[in-house]
Amino acid sequence: MTRNRGNGGRGSLRTAFSGLTTRGRSFLAAGLAATACAHLLGQSELLRVGALLAVLPVLSVLVLHLGRSRVAASRGLTPERVVAGEESRVHLRVENTGRGARTGVLLLEDRVPHVLGPRPRFVLDRVEPGGHREVSYRVRSDLRGEYPLGPLQLRLTDPFGMVELNRSFSARDVMTVLPPTETLPDVVPGGTGGGAGTPVRTTAAFAGDDDVIPRGYRHGDDLRRVHWRATARHGTLMVRREEQPHRERCTVLLDTRDSAWEGSGPGSPFETAVGDAASVVAHLLERGWSVRLITDTGLELPGPGTRPAEGTAGTGALIMDALARVDHSEHPDFAELAGVSAPPGDGLLIAVLGAVRVGHHHDLERLRTRHSFAVAFVAAGQREEMVERRQHRELREAGWTVVPRQPGTPLAEDWSRAAAPPTATDG
Repeated sequence: MTRNRGNGGRGSLRTAFSGLTTRGRSFLAAGLAATACAHLLGQSELLRVGALLAVLPVLSVLVLHLGRSRVAASRGLTPERVVAGEESRVHLRVENTGRGARTGVLLLEDRVPHVLGPRPRFVLDRVEPGGHREVSYRVRSDLRGEYPLGPLQLRLTDPFGMVELNRSFSARDVMTVLPPTETLPDVVPGGTGGGAGTPVRTTAAFAGDDDVIPRGYRHGDDLRRVHWRATARHGTLMVRREEQPHRERCTVLLDTRDSAWEGSGPGSPFETAVGDAASVVAHLLERGWSVRLITDTGLELPGPGTRPAEGTAGTGALIMDALARVDHSEHPDFAELAGVSAPPGDGLLIAVLGAVRVGHHHDLERLRTRHSFAVAFVAAGQREEMVERRQHRELREAGWTVVPRQPGTPLAEDWSRAAAPPTATDG
């Protein structure tokens, strides 16, 4: 749960007087008129009445103007990252930080994007000194993205209805709506590492006993790993180095070119593609893989210019947040992929593609040569059937395993197809 706290500016006294309501302006006008008549007619009783009518709205303005600086507000979001279609709850807390008087009636309005629903409005009773009031509302979106919440608008009124003063707090929050993901079968295309469930294997640091470079014994080392020959040579306990873990690697390519996709909004092919990429990333990260995301724009996460993420969870949050923000690009091809750094060895390449123009697969072919196995999930129905067949044939000739993504087909089915051994009809 995040919590932002803010104190809005008090504003000028002139601005405060502009908050006079119709009743307040009427009282002030009547008081000034009565005072003028009393002066002309010499009526002291009318002068007192006029003074009372004129002073009451002025005092209300001064009290609210001085008192509204004692009101503080905070907003909490639980949770701040949700999957599309899920709800998050926003908590608002208003405090009277002063020690003198109670506040007037408070009218709250929080600014939210229209996609999250109507603006929530609340009426709060007067808050005693040192007290607070809490309210909450729910927000949800069926479309991924980052949505700003705030600023909070506060309207204060006096008990007589003479003045209404508006106040805006500066604190804002961001609600991140992640793309929905599917649960995929525990298999891996290409058979890398023997399956998605066993992504980490250990490799001996050196080939044979004579090649081992031992290190000094440390407290807690297993005595079964003592290297006796080195111990005799150095005159102190020496142990064999630990086996070096090796994590399977996967690069996920998301095609964001606007020319490659038709339609937009929930359920569109592009949104399905973003969900497919998120599903693959989540599936492999859960099984301990080292995963990175690239796009046709040259985006690379984690990349050389990216702050290192803390473990799998940090990498997953980094990539998923990027998938929540990703949008169509104006790039006509995949030329920007040339600037993407090469992986530190063989690995799996998963591409989620839209329509690739015939004869424009060369950049994808070069990317393919950097990896040991490559699968292209290509959205079907974006072009004429014969054109799509030629696209698929060119990708296969470039070394890709092509899996057409038919609308409405769960990714789990196509993921299993990609992991199955090729048949004579696949090519």
